[in-house]
Amino acid sequence: MKLDRILPFAKLLLEKAVQPGDITVDGTMGNGFDTVFLAGLTGEKGHVYSFDIQEDAIQITAAKLKAESMHERCTLVHDGHEQMNKYISKEHFGNITGAIFNLGYLPGGDKSIVTQANTTISAIEQLFEMMAPEGIIILVIYHGHPEGAMERDALLHYVQDLPQQKAHVLKYDFINQTNNPPFIVAIEKR
Repeated sequence: MKLDRILPFAKLLLEKAVQPGDITVDGTMGNGFDTVFLAGLTGEKGHVYSFDIQEDAIQITAAKLKAESMHERCTLVHDGHEQMNKYISKEHFGNITGAIFNLGYLPGGDKSIVTQANTTISAIEQLFEMMAPEGIIILVIYHGHPEGAMERDALLHYVQDLPQQKAHVLKYDFINQTNNPPFIVAIEKR
């Protein structure tokens, strides 16, 4: 297949937005793959803020970062992404170039703990104010479970109402695949 699948396309967008030395955010740390990816993009002089409410996510991600010698360039936050304003240094406001959220539940974790539209929208609003011009927020939306479908609908309603003068919004999905495949919403600050 020549079309980029969902996760490779998300990474491609982040590679276009993030340079060495930049500040980035992983809004849903999970198993740490995006945090490690962002730490690789930002390099030794950049920084990644990564959020999760589950202790397992913190431990898994910390181990991955340590194994890659990237732990010093990351701040792992054991709190919800809607609390970003409390944890992101004010000196980084206006300098964040990339962010990603993998919405839903922690793969291999407790499926009853899921992201919620109200906290995700709060995080997006806070983050958008902290983004540099042309910074990109990636939402990977997993909607194959009841809470995911509700979050999807609320997020799509929210992003469709973002003023064009403030943001470009892209939706990337495969429309003929079965079983509710995930899709991407990307928000680029103007």
